[in-house]
Amino acid sequence: MNRPQTREALASEIWRACNILRRDNNCGGIMEYVQHLSWLLFLRFLDAQEEEWEAQATIAGRPYQRIIDPPYRWRDWAAKDWPAEDLLAFVRGKLIPYLQTLGGEPLRETIRSIFAEHNVIVCASGYNLKDVITIINGIDFHSQDDIFTVSQVYEELLRRLGNENRMAGEFYTPRPVVRFIVEVVNPQIGETVYDPACGTCGFLAQAYLWMKEQEKTLEDHRTLQERTFYGQEKKSIPALLGLMNMVLHGVSAPQIRRRNTLEENIRQVSERFDVVLTNPPFGGEEGPHIQANFPVKSSATELLFLQHIMRKIKPRDGARCGMVVPEGTLFRGGAFAEVKKALLEEFNLHTVVSLPPGTFAPYSDVKTALIFFERPGPTKEIWYYELPLPEGLKKFSKGSPIQDEHFEEARRLWKAWDAYRKGQGPLEACLSERSWIVPADEGRDTACRVPTYDLTARNPNRQEAEALPSPVEIVAGLLEREREILSIVEELDELLSNNDREESGA
Repeated sequence: MNRPQTREALASEIWRACNILRRDNNCGGIMEYVQHLSWLLFLRFLDAQEEEWEAQATIAGRPYQRIIDPPYRWRDWAAKDWPAEDLLAFVRGKLIPYLQTLGGEPLRETIRSIFAEHNVIVCASGYNLKDVITIINGIDFHSQDDIFTVSQVYEELLRRLGNENRMAGEFYTPRPVVRFIVEVVNPQIGETVYDPACGTCGFLAQAYLWMKEQEKTLEDHRTLQERTFYGQEKKSIPALLGLMNMVLHGVSAPQIRRRNTLEENIRQVSERFDVVLTNPPFGGEEGPHIQANFPVKSSATELLFLQHIMRKIKPRDGARCGMVVPEGTLFRGGAFAEVKKALLEEFNLHTVVSLPPGTFAPYSDVKTALIFFERPGPTKEIWYYELPLPEGLKKFSKGSPIQDEHFEEARRLWKAWDAYRKGQGPLEACLSERSWIVPADEGRDTACRVPTYDLTARNPNRQEAEALPSPVEIVAGLLEREREILSIVEELDELLSNNDREESGA
């Protein structure tokens, strides 16, 4: 196999494959050519991985049942010198229909669900497909150097996908945000890590890189490969991208499932996890059949996901979560207040980090926050940190995105807060102009008949002149209030409709 000898040459070849796909009539958009490249890379990797699994089974003297049967294994068809039109006919008429019928073993089920539930993008030109397959055949998936190089290019593709396709914001989280959350949560080998809305698996991939540094034994390696990472994703395309992302980062058997997380009735949860890392979708709405799965009914997806997460965390001391929420979750009342009450009573909500406007640019202007909570509860005090914008910026944007260095002060102060709450450091070390501590009781507005459990990050250190929110924050707040009003109107409409039906039936 004549493959590039350097990382730079291999990266250049992969980018060349992207350019070939991009000029194809079926793959002109970034979503299309990234998806096409992903399923080709996945099948190539799976073929190499099955070689290793088969060799291990032979050494152990046990039989091995292949995931992909001949003639559909990569080596069976991708190494042949097909006429261009015959190659297209095989891929469209035989290979993809075969993959859509797989079932039984978990990985086969995942493959089936990915290929069966949407129209798989295939090149319009057989010549373009042949050229791309030749490039992919030049990747040695037994080489850690090659896998690392492909993973770096793939992460850059996912970043571009997030920047250039607004819909991609549904499943891409800026990696500096991901890395900060993983560092704060600090998952350890032996703990299970779960993302209920895993998208492209940014959180799970970063958690693996963090935990891999702790790996010391063969058993540690097996634990990380087979018994650590669990994700669920509703949509087939991000599920494919996420599975490929985990594979390229070095996890050969991640438990990535294609399903709507919110369809699980959380009153009957059987599977729980030590660590949850996630950025669940917000801004969407769910119907009554989904809301029926939750004790506190709401059409807001972010509130349903929060309830789901609270039930999926293991009932043991130290089980914990780090997640992104829209800032409206912190101040909204009604159903939100009910869930926040349970959160404060059942968990220790120890940290809230308020993110600046534009953190999720360009695909969302909703102001967000990071929340961190753990067992056991109740919450006694919360450490707040207000992440500042760099000097001269009014908001982060596509051209000026959030970077790892913007979290430097947050990391330093949070470590001091963590030391203080463990009795290993002074209180003063975690306090600053942008960080403060609030007793949990202050989040309960007892002036009202029903407590609001307002957990908004209001910096008490700001001067009055500086306390006025920016226009972007005002607009974001208005949008959140509008959503809250619409939610209340919908609930009233449903109540009135129910009353009308009951009167009609009387």
